[in-house]
Parts: sequence; structure tokens; C-alpha cells
Amino acid sequence: MTGGDTTRVPALPGPVKRWVLGARPRTLAAAIVPVVVGTAAAHPRTVVVDYFWWRALGALVVALAIQVGTNYANDYSDGIRGTDDARVGPVRLVGSGLAAPSAVKRAALSAFGLAAVVGLVLAWATSWWVLLVGGACLAAGWLYTGGPRPYGYAGMGEAFVFVFFGLVATVGTFYVETLRIDRPVVWFAAVMVGLLATALLLANNLRDIETDRATGKRTLAVRVGRHTAGWCYVGCVVLPFLGVLIWALLSVTGAIHAFRPAVAFLPLVVLPLIVPPVRLVTGEAVGSALLPVLAATGRLQLAFGAVLSCSLWMWLP
Repeated sequence: MTGGDTTRVPALPGPVKRWVLGARPRTLAAAIVPVVVGTAAAHPRTVVVDYFWWRALGALVVALAIQVGTNYANDYSDGIRGTDDARVGPVRLVGSGLAAPSAVKRAALSAFGLAAVVGLVLAWATSWWVLLVGGACLAAGWLYTGGPRPYGYAGMGEAFVFVFFGLVATVGTFYVETLRIDRPVVWFAAVMVGLLATALLLANNLRDIETDRATGKRTLAVRVGRHTAGWCYVGCVVLPFLGVLIWALLSVTGAIHAFRPAVAFLPLVVLPLIVPPVRLVTGEAVGSALLPVLAATGRLQLAFGAVLSCSLWMWLP
């Protein structure tokens, strides 16, 4: 008796799961962490305690909606350009034919619309300047791979991620909860958050160097090459811990006034989480062999953000 072909074809995700996967859940840490950190820095200075938690929740909804909208917009724009035709990594709805481009575009616009509505409420409760910042965030989300000259195709993605998912999201959260931006530590924390968000994008772009180069997508990783991009990633995950160490030493020596200075060292407990992804990116792994780096970076970002938030909550006078 002759046996047939036993090669198993992976089952396609169902109608709900495909949209969940298309939202790229592993990247959502980049939206959650700055809001949690900004809220932790804001809690002693909230001007109206009764409004504190709903403003924090509103900031979280805006950040998540912008992240999901950006992911769908990226899927749509890359899909219609053909950039995702040979992509490795998380599922792409348009590139894999799982959803029509028009449906993915509507999903992106719906997520951006939710962010705009909640942002409008936050602006009404705080300052109308919030609308300008929110508008810039929405434009950055769409133009990453959309529009006639997407900045993600020109190697500028990491810079925009650092600014919008680090500085803007963290300090913006602090502002809508306190109506001020005068606490230096929140800027310091925003830089650390931004570096880890940048590492998340670098993890994605390191994996996709070959396919991006073939399709003309000139990301930073494509421009500087696999080796240099790997060390850029190392810098982005190491510098936040160096920043924590400096901040902690300044606290315990009294150079910075703190309520419980020793807790500034607390984020260092998650330092071992950088070891597995750093080993991969500084080795010879390419393409799909770098897939674990994205998941590991997401875990690192969530753990660092959680511990940093606890540290800020206890550290601030």
C-alpha cells in the first residue's frame, strides 16, 4: 500500500482569531507601559483625585487604539504595496489574503476613530492642546507605512516610536492626570520607556531585513545592516537599566530627594530578561530564527514597565 503525502498544512485562523492576530498583540506592551508608568509618576500630584482613574483609563484606551490602528494601517499599506507577500513573523491580513484591503483599512480607521473620540473627552477635561498632540499621534500612526512617502520606508520608524511611544505617551499621560509636566523624573522614565519601545520595533525589523530589502523598504535595520542593527537593539535594552542605576545612585546619595530612595534600584531585578534576546541578536541568527526576540522584548517591556511603575509609586515624595 502506498502512503500519501503526510505534510501538514497549517490551519488558517478563524474569522475572529485572524483579526486578533492582525492587531499584533505582542506589540501592545508599547501602548500599555507608557500609560502605566505615566500614571505611577502622576499619582501624588493629581489635581482632582475623583478624576484620576478615569483619566488614566482614557489615556490607556487612546494608546491601545492608536497602537492597534497603526498595526492595521501598517498591514493595509504594506499589503497593497506587496511588501508583506513573503513576510515571516506574525500574520498579515492583507498579505496572506485573510482579509480584503478595504476591510483592514476600515479596521484601522475605526481604531483611530475610537482614539479620537476618547481623546476629545480628555481634551475637554484638561486642555485643547491635547487635541494637537493626539492629531500628531494619529498622523504618525497612519504615515508610518501609509501615504506617498511613508517614514517607515525611509529608516525613521525607530525615531518616531521613541518620541510617540516613549516621550509623548508617558509625559502625555502624566499631563492629563496632573495638568503639569514639571516633574523631571517623568521625562527620565519616558526616555527609558521609549528606548524599550524602540527595541520592540528593532526586533521586528531585524527579523525582516531580507524581505524588506527585497521589497524596497529601507528600515533602519536595512540601512545599517544586520550586525549594527543588532547592537542598536542591545543599546536600547541596556541603556534603560543603566539609567535606573544612575537614578538609584543619585537617590540614595541624596542628590535627588526621594521618599524611599532604595526602591529606585527595584527595576534592576528584571535585568536577566535581556539575556536571551541579546544572545540572539548578537549572534548569527537571521529571518525566522529571530522570531523569539519580538516575544522576549515584549515580555521585557511589560516586566520593566510594571516594576518601574511600582518603584515610582513608592519612590516619589
